[in-house]
Amino acid sequence: MNLPILDIASSPLTRRDAIARLGGGLGMIGLATALAQPAAAAEATSAAPAASGSPLLPRAPHFPARAKRVIHLFMNGGPSQVDTFDPKPALEKYAGQEPPKELVNTMRRTKGKLMPTPFKFEKHGQAGIEVSEIFPHIAKQIDDICVLRSMHTNLPNHEPSLLMMNSGETQPTRPSMGSWLSYGLGTDNQNLPGFVVLCPGKPVVGPQLWSNSFLPGIFQGVHINNSNLDPKKVISNISNSQITSNDQRQQLDLMRRLNGLHRDQRANDPQLEARIQALEMAFRMQTEAQEAFDISRESEATRKLYGEGEFANACLTARRLAERGVRMTQIYYGNGQPWDDHGDIQNHRNHAQKSDQAIAALIVDLKSRGLLEETLIVWGGEFDNLGFSMWLAGGGVKAGYVHGATDEIGFSAVDKKIHVHDLHATILHLLGMDHTKLTYRYSGRDFRLTDVSGTVVQDLLA
Repeated sequence: MNLPILDIASSPLTRRDAIARLGGGLGMIGLATALAQPAAAAEATSAAPAASGSPLLPRAPHFPARAKRVIHLFMNGGPSQVDTFDPKPALEKYAGQEPPKELVNTMRRTKGKLMPTPFKFEKHGQAGIEVSEIFPHIAKQIDDICVLRSMHTNLPNHEPSLLMMNSGETQPTRPSMGSWLSYGLGTDNQNLPGFVVLCPGKPVVGPQLWSNSFLPGIFQGVHINNSNLDPKKVISNISNSQITSNDQRQQLDLMRRLNGLHRDQRANDPQLEARIQALEMAFRMQTEAQEAFDISRESEATRKLYGEGEFANACLTARRLAERGVRMTQIYYGNGQPWDDHGDIQNHRNHAQKSDQAIAALIVDLKSRGLLEETLIVWGGEFDNLGFSMWLAGGGVKAGYVHGATDEIGFSAVDKKIHVHDLHATILHLLGMDHTKLTYRYSGRDFRLTDVSGTVVQDLLA
């Protein structure tokens, strides 16, 4: 199929008339449908490349980076630190008693009585770091891990804490960390999104957690439902069985020229630009996306290393995306907030059994391929009271190290406290970005991931 040649520059037709005459008006209908979809509104001027180049093209960091990419293992629901990576023997002393008032003097009355963990802790690795028995595989890799025992956030509620951990703000909607990374650094593979989100369903709050907000739409996270990683179904509407790739390319080139004329008549039309980039990305993804998500191409030994299940498949996919240059892959453990185990803490054992082997395998696999040093792994949930634990691995962090502490019952962070803003500042630093300079002007103000605070935690750097 050869498309008719249209002399756009000299044609007296309007853009709308030209599209209407192509294919009996079908082109106009298709474009109108695409433009009707919601896109992020912005008033700002972006630091991203001009329209002549992809906004996702790799860009130099502010200074030499220790990491090139991030894999965020999100245990949504908030794992209990005293049952995972922060042992508290004093809970035995207070078992069955109300918490000491001097330790739980918070904005709301804390009801209930203290219960010691039902899980045993043992020391592992050369560093002798204590890890709960529910993570036997991760415990074997603890010498590659940096444990943060003094995390804290603004509010002890799931929804605002999920927003804070993802976007640096408790209120919706601000750009997510993955969107900021894609905006600031681009991505190394132009045939795949810069920011991929794997979740079998949706976590509490939902797509706002990977939103681009006021950043250009191309930087929004691409949600993949990993309950079914059939490579032919994992991403919808990127294949066209009716026409050849060359024909599609001709159509897109013509639409891009027409859209370019339309865009040039307007000072700033982020919705149109987002649609143009989405069409281009969909076309490019046909060549690589299906291969990237096809974990059946992995050897039997590698599949066995990760184990079975949705989360295991997601971790293996994350490694495949990492080696193909995706800037950030975020894996949510499950739909809703599964780690929220107030009713029965024994459920933590079940969640750990579904994730422990795969997480350890991800560390081992990345390390064996020489990718761990340049890939930052982040593990944790959104909060747990006023102090909680997370851990980092690879990407230039100090391995076999424990940072900070909570009080004797694990309620509040008390030593070497790390706010979520500090964590974000440190993550950006490891990727070569000054968090105070990664900004976007919107509605008359320069916004950034860390709002107006955040300090790089130097003790975490190797």
